[in-house]
Amino acid sequence: MIKLRLKRFGKKREPSYRIVAVSSLSRRDGRPLAELGFYNPRTDEVRLNVEGLVEHLRHGAQPTDTVRDILRKAKVLDQVAAQS
Repeated sequence: MIKLRLKRFGKKREPSYRIVAVSSLSRRDGRPLAELGFYNPRTDEVRLNVEGLVEHLRHGAQPTDTVRDILRKAKVLDQVAAQS
């Protein structure tokens, strides 16, 4: 199963995350299938590859709770529902 989840990077005590598509069996910081966005919780900066996210979601990728909240705020999930 493909999951959309966060991959941590950045300095100690200054985390940033990439939103990635990975196999559900791989490690948190393992090699992703695709990098689909960026999230910085310290500044609430979000950059998304909306086309890539919609494509993965249409093919059955399951977002984690945190990624689902980020996508809901960016109205990406509305686009997936509208295209179905």
